[in-house]
Amino acid sequence: MKRGFIRASIFLAAGFAPGAPALAADVDFQRLLKADQEPQNWMTYHGSYKSWHYSALADISAENVRNLREAWSHVASRSVRGLQSYPLAVDGVLYYSGSYNQVWALDGATGRVLWQYKQKLNEDLVAKQTHSPYNRGIAIGYGNVYMGTLDGKLAAIDMKTGKLNWETKLVNSEKLTVGFTGAPLLVKDKVIIGAQGGEWPDRGPIFGVDAKSGKQLWRFYTVAGEADNGDARNTWLNDSWRTGGGGGWMAGGYDPETNSVWWGTANPAPLYDWSGPDYQTKGARPGDNLYTTSVILLDPDTGKLKGYHQELPHDAWDFDSATGEFIMLERDGKKYVVHPSKSGFVWVYDRSGKVQNVWRLIKHINFVKDIKSNGELVGRRDMTEGKHTNLCPFIAGGMSWNMGSYNPKTGLLYKVGNEWCMDLEIKKTTPVLEPMAQLNIGADFNITHPQGDKAHGHVSARDPITGELKWEVKFPEPPLASLLSTGGNVLFVPDARGWLRAYDARDGKELWSHNNGQGHNGGIITYKAKGKQYVAVMTGWGGLAGDDYAAFFGGNFAQMPKDSGVIKVFALR
Repeated sequence: MKRGFIRASIFLAAGFAPGAPALAADVDFQRLLKADQEPQNWMTYHGSYKSWHYSALADISAENVRNLREAWSHVASRSVRGLQSYPLAVDGVLYYSGSYNQVWALDGATGRVLWQYKQKLNEDLVAKQTHSPYNRGIAIGYGNVYMGTLDGKLAAIDMKTGKLNWETKLVNSEKLTVGFTGAPLLVKDKVIIGAQGGEWPDRGPIFGVDAKSGKQLWRFYTVAGEADNGDARNTWLNDSWRTGGGGGWMAGGYDPETNSVWWGTANPAPLYDWSGPDYQTKGARPGDNLYTTSVILLDPDTGKLKGYHQELPHDAWDFDSATGEFIMLERDGKKYVVHPSKSGFVWVYDRSGKVQNVWRLIKHINFVKDIKSNGELVGRRDMTEGKHTNLCPFIAGGMSWNMGSYNPKTGLLYKVGNEWCMDLEIKKTTPVLEPMAQLNIGADFNITHPQGDKAHGHVSARDPITGELKWEVKFPEPPLASLLSTGGNVLFVPDARGWLRAYDARDGKELWSHNNGQGHNGGIITYKAKGKQYVAVMTGWGGLAGDDYAAFFGGNFAQMPKDSGVIKVFALR
């Protein structure tokens, strides 16, 4: 009697009371390779290594989505700048992260809290950071939930108990005020994660860490430095590599067939350069500045560079490539990787990293006249010190870090496009050459309407290889959240004003909407728990792009809270 009571008490204390979901089976590399065979789960940031942000689940369909109702919700504590992460779902348990590096495990059917984890942070450091205190995602594997922290660590949290198993310091955040905000990527027996930063005198490392022990195994510098030889080192004249930049701040992708990790890198520092058309020999960072604003291919076992393409040589506009979206497709016997970037252009590569096509997602682009199908820039707009007007797109990008969705049933890529511009004044600053707590931008700027148009956003359905437009829906403000499409021919769009909308993925007809009460700035997934399909979306407003909405767009953005975050979960009634 007594022994049985003790045993039951331990069971309940662990958070798994009668009726709770069974403990999740272990997630390992082999299981992730076959993630498409488990549409009831969402086990990695991009859904699978194909990075489609698509689910084959079809219980919720274009025919019945009008019957979708809120099933449960969970309020996250300390949600400064809202919930910007992607939830994961494994065997009926929903995991998600929030601001200040908190993680929750919830019963996927009821929302009941199974455990909560709070990372012990250097709060003084976090208060100084520009890109904080949000977290944009986690990874799961080998019994752990992996999360990069604001103060430069990789933490492994036991997925069953919520206890810290280990943490590894990777970045000297106390000196740089740079840490991790993006999700890690689990590949084989390693956790791969990129640091923040295109505006700091760091060299944007990407790290490979042993998934079981936490030991750092390799580090790749995205800014070629002192010890590097060859072409990369020579693209930073006058030791300007010390200005740094190039952080790989969003989770990349993995191609199992070539054993290649695809990762996007950020802009060089200072963000804006006063060199103008003489950028190869003058300014703060003369040269092309490899490997910033590039797509790089790494060997996950060693961290060695296998290939690269610099999408914008000498990026002078902050239209970087760190958006993290690498969509693996096959068509007519050819295999492609599709990569949207902040520039407003979408790049199409073969699996070796060679450019196959480039197409334009947005209308208002004038930092270049065009980009050819082979990746060559035409008519660069390189700016000197002083005031400049109507540079398009705005610094937040023609596309931002939010993810689109590729649907294999329709063959279409659904993606948010941002039509906005800016005025700016470029300043000749003293280059920051040593690590210190200083953001190195080199300009002041403000959002403006495009000439002859009004700033707005759109969601378009396009051929992912050619860019051919199938249909488009316009929004009065650019949506800042990610998209989800499903096997039920539904496209879910969380908009900026707080409405979650469902469209027919085939023709763009609006089928359903629900007001979540605050803007969306994070991820959305679908999964099954206890045999029922659910849709989970992050809510909450804030961030470097959303901060401009109140002053520029007005309306309800002027009163929208920036310290609130709720995960909303829906199911058919």
